Amino acid sequence: MRPDAYHWMSGRGDAADPRFLDYLRAERAFHDDAVGHLVPLSSSLLAEMVARLPETDTTAPWRRSGSWYYSRVLPGSDYPQLVRRIHAIETGSKQDSVEHHRIDDGIRLGPNVNPEMAPEMAPEVGSADGAAPEEVVLDVAALAEGVDYLELGVTLVSPDERLLAYSVDTDGDEVYELRFRDLTTGEDLDEVVPRSYYGGAWSADSRWFFYTVHDDAYRPHQVWRHRLGTPVDEDVLVLTEPDQRFELHLRASRSGRAVLVLAESRDTGESWFLDAEDPTAPPRSIGGRRRGVVYRAEHVPDGTPHGHLLVVTDDDAPELRLVRAPVPPATGQDHTSWTLARPEDPSERLERVDAFAGHLVLSLRSEQGHVLRVLAAEGPHADLTAPGTLLTSAFDGGYLRLGRNPWFDEPAPLVVDQSRTQPPVASRVSLASGDLTEVHREAAPGHDPQDYVTERRTFTGNDGVPVPATLVRHRDTPLDGSAPCHLWAYGAYEYTFEAEWDASLPALLDRGVVHVHAHVRGGGEGGRRWWQDGHLAHKQHTFDDLLTVADGLAGDLPGTTPLVDGARLATRGLSAGGLLQGAVLSRRPERWRAVVAEVPFVDVVTTMLDASIPLTVNEWDEWGDPHLPDQHAWMLAYSPYDNLPPAGHRPDLLVTGALHDPRVMVHEPAKWVAALRHTDPAWSPRCLFRVEVGAGSHAGPSGREGALAYEADVHAWVLDRLGVTA
Repeated sequence: MRPDAYHWMSGRGDAADPRFLDYLRAERAFHDDAVGHLVPLSSSLLAEMVARLPETDTTAPWRRSGSWYYSRVLPGSDYPQLVRRIHAIETGSKQDSVEHHRIDDGIRLGPNVNPEMAPEMAPEVGSADGAAPEEVVLDVAALAEGVDYLELGVTLVSPDERLLAYSVDTDGDEVYELRFRDLTTGEDLDEVVPRSYYGGAWSADSRWFFYTVHDDAYRPHQVWRHRLGTPVDEDVLVLTEPDQRFELHLRASRSGRAVLVLAESRDTGESWFLDAEDPTAPPRSIGGRRRGVVYRAEHVPDGTPHGHLLVVTDDDAPELRLVRAPVPPATGQDHTSWTLARPEDPSERLERVDAFAGHLVLSLRSEQGHVLRVLAAEGPHADLTAPGTLLTSAFDGGYLRLGRNPWFDEPAPLVVDQSRTQPPVASRVSLASGDLTEVHREAAPGHDPQDYVTERRTFTGNDGVPVPATLVRHRDTPLDGSAPCHLWAYGAYEYTFEAEWDASLPALLDRGVVHVHAHVRGGGEGGRRWWQDGHLAHKQHTFDDLLTVADGLAGDLPGTTPLVDGARLATRGLSAGGLLQGAVLSRRPERWRAVVAEVPFVDVVTTMLDASIPLTVNEWDEWGDPHLPDQHAWMLAYSPYDNLPPAGHRPDLLVTGALHDPRVMVHEPAKWVAALRHTDPAWSPRCLFRVEVGAGSHAGPSGREGALAYEADVHAWVLDRLGVTA
């Protein structure tokens, strides 16, 4: 064990050391007292943010074979209802499923709590079927009564649309209780799975449900099968992943005929096929497991008995290519049977493929941002090399993506377009023509997107690599070096925080603050290579890039002129982005007026040495394994806990943490704050630790107003530090 004066700070949730819990309560009391003078400003900010939310927030309907579904938040409620209208589609298929994407490290949920119920597609409800009566499938507000926190994991309607599988977390520790509701009676069934994780899938006959379970290190390592109407202690273990570097993720194909399981580490993957029409059949590996090769599959019915698979893979293709593979027989399938369907394009990072009847939609990342490409795909031998129809965002710095489209036979899927200052616009795209038909613009009362300007700049550091950044400001705010700046970055896991509408951001912009998102290496903005050049031994590039952007904004790089006031620059990041804040605080404390490090991963070496801590072994491929001398050396060189900034030149610092957080243990920020204060006592009152000692998650409070209240508090502190007090 490494020498550590704060080793006594240990435990999480109910397992926290009582001394540590008392310490955390004292820290929260100190924080609340220190920011007491900001309560009026925070309250004003929250009122502005809430005013931008529509009183009744109803999403665009998504189609299934027998009904239309949508979610809505009623006036005065913090949580949505899932609602449907029966609308039989005579020509439709009954095969249907919904994919639930895992929440990656650091992702903040939108105001409707569940990513599947996000406010991306708010519609005219009558466009579904105004004559049919409404049925409330799930009232999330009712589930939240009497609890301080509520998060949904899955909400999956069965193919026959008679049952709902849903899971809830009431602590923020990402342990979900899985339940099943009879949609005919509206009552929950007796069987309850007490521990489940993200992901789930129904069998084609709606009689079986597959789900994942995580181990004590919060690694989803098993897939289980539950038969409806039977005790959960009779559930069957379908697949287990013994390698601690790998996690299991589960989803149903849109075709409804396959359940797809992905075992994946940071650089290696294996996909498994489960027959949704024969749910008790064993899993079949689609292409085996080869070190350094990742692949993910989509099932495509094609008139043959089993259909075929389309596979997105980085096998000999750094920015990924598309290949065809047969559905594996019971004995499994070797990758040598794969055939190239669409070669790699080095200028486009292929992210995923979605299959619809007769067409494919490719999700891509290019210099134009996140884009979609629609391809005709009739039959198992269709030519997929054609350019197809390219769909791009209509907004500067915008983000276009597929919406929620569970119906395979959907001829006009929903797409969602938005930006940081443009509320989501939902349209239906004709797969045949590529034409878009707008169906809804999410309301934001009192907000005019034309009041704001978004632009892209690049700044080049010492290694000659241009680092892009997105600047967002009120059009009356000049870029002449006079305005304060709020700089945000993440930079890990090849993950990209997209340009989603944020009802809290105008509160900063309207006060003359320039918001900047630095697209640093380690993230996915520049494709696979951008990530590879910002992790493991290259992790220092992430920190270099944020400092490059900050210096460029301030006009301190050769050949640049000031765009913002370099003396009023605040930087912020969450989780791995919190590590980034700790690293640049240590390197250049004088650069910043204020630093916000949310749930920061700052004790890098100690954490990655302890295999019992969640997200350790399976993240050695992202950060390194400190048991190896060379990797220990590069991690020790940047770990904020091991590289404290010099005393006397530190900016104001706000750190957050959560007692129940399973991703960054609360002792990491607590130890870091204690060490920082000990090494600079005169500065320590300017270092605040806002810790959630009750229910609360890695991403903060739940509920749409709860999330905005948190943002209002952080914004108030940042504005105060930047000298903006009204």
